[in-house]
Amino acid sequence: MPLYKTITPNSQTIVKIWKITESYEDLMSKVMLKPNSMERVLGMKSELHQRGFLSVRHLLQEFGYSDADLFYDDNGKPHLKDGKQISITHSFNFSAVIVSDLIVGIDIEKQRDKINVIAHKFIDYEFEYLNEETKDYINKLTVIWCVKESLYKLFCTPGLSFKQHCLVIPFSIGDSETLAWIDYKDKKHSYNIHFLEFEGFTCAYAIA
Repeated sequence: MPLYKTITPNSQTIVKIWKITESYEDLMSKVMLKPNSMERVLGMKSELHQRGFLSVRHLLQEFGYSDADLFYDDNGKPHLKDGKQISITHSFNFSAVIVSDLIVGIDIEKQRDKINVIAHKFIDYEFEYLNEETKDYINKLTVIWCVKESLYKLFCTPGLSFKQHCLVIPFSIGDSETLAWIDYKDKKHSYNIHFLEFEGFTCAYAIA
């Protein structure tokens, strides 16, 4: 079943995750795209990206929306015409959409060892509690990346730095929840974070 998981973290928020098992043709045949979306998907060089894009439109339909209900602002942040808050992500064969009355951000990433190579680019404070020798080190790095990416999507402010402005407090992989902060231009904002792991992937979403 392509609709992989539905999560309701609170009464105002729903998360839906899609496992992309369908072909490009099958996904395309069951959605109605507005002209600029059609142009965009046809212009993608990777079928994996095309399928990710189309799976998001299927998720919109699961929420009762169509592609025509979705638009993007000048910063690339997605919006829904009815005023609900939305955030979108896809990675390899999974995609996810979160819809809420609250401001939200979501990210999915595949767990891969090579994240360790770029850890210094997005982690600063978190190195104080991370231990490279533990077996869950890569998983924790992936959670932190997903959390900071979801914060970036939520805050949607040019100049925000994962490393300098986003902080994730200590957590255990089994916790499934944590807190994170954005410390930007002398203002501090705290956010509730939920995260989960499935089939070698990590998903995190931030709720304001």
